[in-house]
Amino acid sequence: MEIKIITVGKIKEKYLNDGIAEYAKRLSRYCKLTFCQVPDEKTPDKASDALNEQIKNTEAERLMKHIREQDYVIALAIDGKMLDSVELSEKIGRLGVEGKSSVAFVIGGSLGLGNEVLKRADYKLSFSKMTFPHQLMQMILLEQIYRGYRILNHEPYHK
Repeated sequence: MEIKIITVGKIKEKYLNDGIAEYAKRLSRYCKLTFCQVPDEKTPDKASDALNEQIKNTEAERLMKHIREQDYVIALAIDGKMLDSVELSEKIGRLGVEGKSSVAFVIGGSLGLGNEVLKRADYKLSFSKMTFPHQLMQMILLEQIYRGYRILNHEPYHK
């Protein structure tokens, strides 16, 4: 299975890049992992709702260029469904059994995902009602995908 991580913005912090690289290395034995990063838009302080919506839509257009028709799209969204680690592993396993060979996880920028991406999503996933920096969310997501594969393969994992 191919797992695509499609994100807005670059990872600037070394510790996050190191963590992401470590989980990418660990995941290489379970799946083909690819990353796509699109530029983020500068968001002025105290921007109007209309400007914020425009920024999300601009970022959504960039993200959509990396989503293929055959991709099963999982959008990370605060209003998505919350799963525990076992449920996420089961979801990934089910997608493979159903013949989905490419799963694209999409992480928006600081304002979230634009409507175009949310409409295209096959599933909306939430990690929490809290807001996390999108750079940190990428590492958290990879850790959970890795944990999911460990669970699917009946390998030990930290509970």
